[in-house]
Amino acid sequence: MKFGMAMEGGASRTVFSCGVMDCFLEEGLMPDYFVGVSAGIAYGVSYLSKQKGRNRKIFETYMSDKRYMGLKYLFDRNMKSYYNVPFVFGEVPNRLLPFDYEAFAAYPGEVEAVVTNIKTGRAEYLPVPRDDRDFQAVVASCALPVLFQPVPIGGRYYLDGGVADSVPFVRAIQKGCDRTVVVLTRTRDYIKKPEKSIRAAAKLYRHYPRLVESLKNRARNYNHCMEELSRAEKEGKVFVIAPEDTLGVGRTEASPGKLRRLYEEGYYQAKQDMHKLRLYLDET
Repeated sequence: MKFGMAMEGGASRTVFSCGVMDCFLEEGLMPDYFVGVSAGIAYGVSYLSKQKGRNRKIFETYMSDKRYMGLKYLFDRNMKSYYNVPFVFGEVPNRLLPFDYEAFAAYPGEVEAVVTNIKTGRAEYLPVPRDDRDFQAVVASCALPVLFQPVPIGGRYYLDGGVADSVPFVRAIQKGCDRTVVVLTRTRDYIKKPEKSIRAAAKLYRHYPRLVESLKNRARNYNHCMEELSRAEKEGKVFVIAPEDTLGVGRTEASPGKLRRLYEEGYYQAKQDMHKLRLYLDET
């Protein structure tokens, strides 16, 4: 059996997934293949390095820190990003709350980050290097349109993987996973609507018409993806863990109290689902 995990993004809402992953570490569950989008891969690497509680320390200690994110960084000519990338992906993992690169390198499975190619508007799946202290593939996966600058990797430019593939469970199946756990950051009944920023995005990325097309179709594609996921779950191809309520946590939420409650919901949801999950993983 090949066990895969696919993680949705959602910026601050992804603390729900952090609770799920800490529960999985307690239970000794580790996949053979891991694919994450945006914050799903950013938090996922701490799970794969078996650093239980590290993600919780990040959002409790640093997400409300003025050095973490804010409009001042978006309008900074040298940065042009809502998130302070050098702080979030540099100072925090390399000095303030050390990431265990050796443990991550020891993870025997495959790790991929979903990104969107700004020229083609399509999803690509980049291997996450075990020794990259700049986390370039992860930063590219997190690069929200308008709020980030496109990230250059290998001569190509990328933005947030959620533009083209918000919930990459199909990728896990394509990689040969016959048991796939999908962790969502939205409730099962969530229906995505076109974002209000689409006009600004279309103007900003007017030289990349295929990217603009993907942005315009994002809501429709997301909702179709959820229909396909529901069908796959009923057929027993995937096991889905989703919040019953996102507790009012938005994309840029920084309140430690609100984030902690959503984290705890993820932890207890995973505990509640654990018996069914083990039966699913043990099926032959």
